[in-house]
Amino acid sequence: MSYQRPLRLGMVGGGQGAYIGNIHRISSRLDGAWQLVAGAFDVDAERGRAFALTQGIAPDRSYGDYMEMIAGERAREDRIDAVAICTPNFTHYPIARAFIEAGFDVICEKPITATLEDAIALEKLTRESGRFVGVTYTYSGYPMVHEARVRVAAGEIGRVRTVQVEYPLEWMATAIEQQGNAQASWRTDPKKNGRGGSIGDIGTHAYHLAGFVTGLKLESLTADLATFVEGRALDDNAHVMLRYEGGARGLLWSSQVALGNSNGVRLRVFGEKGSLSWFQEQPNDLVLAPLDGRTQIIKRGADDLSDDAKVRTRTPPGHPEGYLEAFANLYAGFAETIRARQSGREPGVIGQNLPSAYDGLKGVAFVDAVVDSHEAEGQPWLTPVAV
Repeated sequence: MSYQRPLRLGMVGGGQGAYIGNIHRISSRLDGAWQLVAGAFDVDAERGRAFALTQGIAPDRSYGDYMEMIAGERAREDRIDAVAICTPNFTHYPIARAFIEAGFDVICEKPITATLEDAIALEKLTRESGRFVGVTYTYSGYPMVHEARVRVAAGEIGRVRTVQVEYPLEWMATAIEQQGNAQASWRTDPKKNGRGGSIGDIGTHAYHLAGFVTGLKLESLTADLATFVEGRALDDNAHVMLRYEGGARGLLWSSQVALGNSNGVRLRVFGEKGSLSWFQEQPNDLVLAPLDGRTQIIKRGADDLSDDAKVRTRTPPGHPEGYLEAFANLYAGFAETIRARQSGREPGVIGQNLPSAYDGLKGVAFVDAVVDSHEAEGQPWLTPVAV
């Protein structure tokens, strides 16, 4: 077997104290497929350079901002293969556009942009450039989510009738954005976060998860948004009714003020012959309830799982896997896709069914339609621009 060097990764944002930056760094290293070699980690250039030193980044590859990073990396023979964008939503589009136009692949946090106009433009640029853009919809990295997808597609629960998906959190149940919490501060600012609060931050995860597992295409929706914390400019709770093509119905709930919920992502899919359910805080179990039979708990690591689940399984049964491993599965898939393109071959299983720029566009279009529906009281059923 020939030597396969790690892909070289750059990062914009994600510096000292940034939760998601550390998740990207840990997950990208897990399989040895990536090596972080460059970055512009902070809007404060000196603070960013100081952080780079703690990550083993060479001083000449620690940049003051992303444009300096593009110029520096383009001039190198050992330039980065891709950049991870770990910055607030409103910066995603200009950063991603600049790197794509400079010939780099992109891994971007969700939502892919803060506005629908930018999402449409970025998806178009991605198609026309031939670059790869991956979006970190983390929950599509879990093995049992892929197992659920395979079983739905195989018709194991029959024609889907109803989908219920929720993402409740409690961390913003009080006005922590007014108490110096930087992560909450930009998430509650429409100029930095976009039009949707909870629906944009976590509702997009729920929407992507439901569509990923069922394969259903959204036809229309109606939404009710609420802002329970006084003085907050964006919604912190959302209820959305979904109508899918073919007649299936759905319910989506996202909340940042749901006390007692740390990260309560849950999906339930009900079909004519049975149902499937998955809960992110118990991610190694998939529950199958057939119409004429006993309810089964399908365990991650079982011998009879699909290849889609097996390739994303890292430890034997009984050894818990979770969020970091799911995130690492995305990075493994991104690496496989890029390497396959470089080699002129089709990607293996791990590089298939990845969240792409188009999935990012669908997420932003969903948020836009939700907000429009809430605001248009007389015409509540709306169809997203991209579904």
